[in-house]
Amino acid sequence: MPTLILVRHGRSTANTEGVLAGWTPGVALDERGTAQAAALPDRLAGLPIAEVVTSPLQRCQETIRPLLDARPGLNVHTDERIGECQYGDWSGRKLAELMDEPLMEVVQAHPSAAAFPGGESMRAMQTRAAEAVREWNARVEREHGADAVYLMCSHGDIIKSLVADALGLHLDLFQRISVEPCSITAIRYTRLRPFLVRLGDTGDFASLVPREEPPAGDAPVGGGAGAP
Repeated sequence: MPTLILVRHGRSTANTEGVLAGWTPGVALDERGTAQAAALPDRLAGLPIAEVVTSPLQRCQETIRPLLDARPGLNVHTDERIGECQYGDWSGRKLAELMDEPLMEVVQAHPSAAAFPGGESMRAMQTRAAEAVREWNARVEREHGADAVYLMCSHGDIIKSLVADALGLHLDLFQRISVEPCSITAIRYTRLRPFLVRLGDTGDFASLVPREEPPAGDAPVGGGAGAP
């Protein structure tokens, strides 16, 4: 079965403003995110990518544009199932403000029981994304062969949930996974099991440098803004 390259979108204006974007329209890459996207073709230069699948949201579309420009013959498909979690009434709100919501504790400690008001549950988010991957695995293998490589550009919580699925981790453990903006995660699928071969690879170790203010123990909902 194919190898899936998961790319989280580059850093967005919502990331830098500390806002939970969700499906809010008009959320674009910021200056750093644009630079991250511009570097993506060189980072992926050695990979024979067969197909590209992307979330419909603007920040993902902008992230893969340089790659598509560099490989004009590459087919690109939009799939809403790998779009961001539907955060409902939380969308567009400041993350600092959301930390006081009782639901946030559930999101952090027991995400399989978390359902966003006016939105979807995190369990439903994982299910739709995993179903999309399985369908695309079958399609890519059928059209390009069992050793094919394809790419999905998606969002932090989606990618974390797919990693948890690949590792056989309960969704309640997925907040232990971190994927920074424009990071690359690779999962090689086989008949018996998936293998996680890369996780959150940015090629940049800046996020490991100790900060003046240590990061909070909670996982950033939506994936966080990455290295400062």
